[in-house]
Amino acid sequence: MNTSIIRTRYARALVKYVQETGHGAIVCSQAERLEHALAEVPDLARMTAAQDVVSDHEKKTLLRTALGEPMADELERFIELLLRNGRIGLARFIFRDFVDMYRRTIGIRRAHLSMATEPSDAFLQRIRALLKSRLGDDIILDVDIEPDLISGFVFDLDGYMLDSSVARQLEQIRLQFIERNRRIV
Repeated sequence: MNTSIIRTRYARALVKYVQETGHGAIVCSQAERLEHALAEVPDLARMTAAQDVVSDHEKKTLLRTALGEPMADELERFIELLLRNGRIGLARFIFRDFVDMYRRTIGIRRAHLSMATEPSDAFLQRIRALLKSRLGDDIILDVDIEPDLISGFVFDLDGYMLDSSVARQLEQIRLQFIERNRRIV
C-alpha cells in the first residue's frame, strides 16, 4: 500500500480521536516536537524504525525521552497503535500530517517565507493580515533569511510556491542564454 495513503489515514484517525477527547492542542504540540526530534536526530528515527533490534517498550521510552515531558495519553495510545501495526517507521510523517490536518480543522495554516534580508515586524504583520483576509485562517509564518536569493522572496503556502527572487530570475536568464546559443551553433 502507498505510504502516503497510510500516513494520511493514521493522521486523520488521530485528528478524529483528539477531537473526541478534546485534547487536540496538547497532542498537536507534542506530535510537532516528536516530529522535529525524529527529523533532527537520525539515530532516533533509525532506532524507532528498527524491526528486531529495539523492543517496542524501548521505542516508547526513546520517544518519551525525546519529548522531554509527560506524554499525553492520546499520543501514547496512538504510538502503541503504530507499534502494534508495524507503522512506527512512518511516525515522523504521520505526526507532520496530523499537525497540518489538526491546525486546518481549527483554522490555522502554516506558510514559509524566505527572504534575502531580515523583514521588519510591520511587513510580517501586513503579510499575515493579508493572508487572513484572503484565506480566512490564521497564519503561522516561518521566515528564513537566505542571502543567496540576492533580493526578493520565496513564499510557500500548502505546496503553492511563489518565487520572486532575483536568483531565480538570473537562473532563468542564464537558461535562456544557453538555449539561444544552442540554436546558433
